[in-house]
Amino acid sequence: MEKLLHYVWMHKLLPSKEFITTDGQKIRILELGRHNANQGPDFCNARIEMEGMEWIGNVEIHSLASDWARHGHHKDPVYNTTILHVVGKADAEAFLENGQRLPQIVLDIPSALTNNYQELLHTTDYPRCHKFVPNIPSIKVHSWLDALLAERMEARAKRILDILQECRGDWEQTTFITLARNFGFGLNGDIFEMWAKRIPLSAAGKHRDNLFQLVSLFLGVAGLIDKVGNKEEKDKLTAEYKFLAHKFSLPQAMETCNWHYLRTRPQNFPDVRLRQLAQLFHEGHCSMRSMLEAQSLKDIDNVLANAGISKTSRHLIVINTVVPLMFAYDIYRDSYEYRTRATDFLEQQPGEKNYILRQWQACGLKVGTAYDSQALIQLKKEYCDKANCLNCRFGFEYISYTMHNNG
Repeated sequence: MEKLLHYVWMHKLLPSKEFITTDGQKIRILELGRHNANQGPDFCNARIEMEGMEWIGNVEIHSLASDWARHGHHKDPVYNTTILHVVGKADAEAFLENGQRLPQIVLDIPSALTNNYQELLHTTDYPRCHKFVPNIPSIKVHSWLDALLAERMEARAKRILDILQECRGDWEQTTFITLARNFGFGLNGDIFEMWAKRIPLSAAGKHRDNLFQLVSLFLGVAGLIDKVGNKEEKDKLTAEYKFLAHKFSLPQAMETCNWHYLRTRPQNFPDVRLRQLAQLFHEGHCSMRSMLEAQSLKDIDNVLANAGISKTSRHLIVINTVVPLMFAYDIYRDSYEYRTRATDFLEQQPGEKNYILRQWQACGLKVGTAYDSQALIQLKKEYCDKANCLNCRFGFEYISYTMHNNG
């Protein structure tokens, strides 16, 4: 109920601008105020006219009027600037800290909105609004997809910037960790990140020119040399790793049981991916500089292809590693140089193919590029999965359309 009250107030879906308070005073809503996501009243800088006098202040919204006292607002000076209490049910009066009675009105939620919100919440269909999506004008669809992509990139960039802080501002280590995590392709993502944080890049850098030594270092720290099928190669890698472990005081090898092989295709086996990472590091392509210097998608694709990475995996690495790193670097520098290029990369990449996107396509939405697919994945994870329909623009269009057609 309270979410719906917020929704009606925020989107100006009021049945009228004139109300009668619970104690009989006439009120006219002049400005609804600005939504406050921080501590304090729900809406700031609202304007109302009451009995011929204009008031400027804040608005608080509750399902029950008694929630005002239940939440301790009557003792909190932060709420002394509240000029109006909006409630779903007036089961009590509300008072400010000084004992002054707070004007309050009952806001009736239109039945069409309530019914359709409940329908969105309780349907087992996905997407919940699939019947209505084809009716949404394309300009509104594209506007929402633009916003969703920005949300997703900002969230991914924030995670990278958190790693950067953990790495004390070292972009090369941050890049290596981010790339390694995405070489786990979901199932092994966490363990690849743990592995990358254990690799001493300074030591690896001293042996960059020797691919065999890099492979022994990468597999040895991961505890995966025993996964090598060729006994002769396994023995050589073991001997080389013992030498490097002693030389650089390397950490104890990770437990083999931490790596997931079950339900993983051979080309995605962790030891195979580690060899590919070693190849990229050997050629100097695991650095932030190499990604920023790539002028085209083809440049990046050629580098990954030369390391033996499949076309599908190359697409995912661009989407999940290269593009977020460019966004993060630009946010860090407060510029737009690289995120513009990153957006171009997404628009040049074909969209992913998975069940999420197939369901959106069934609704009539075009998923032509990675730009589209990333936006729709964000919509699924942050709105559909969380039943966050009230904050979704598709949900708003659905509710507004229904209310209009119900008079």
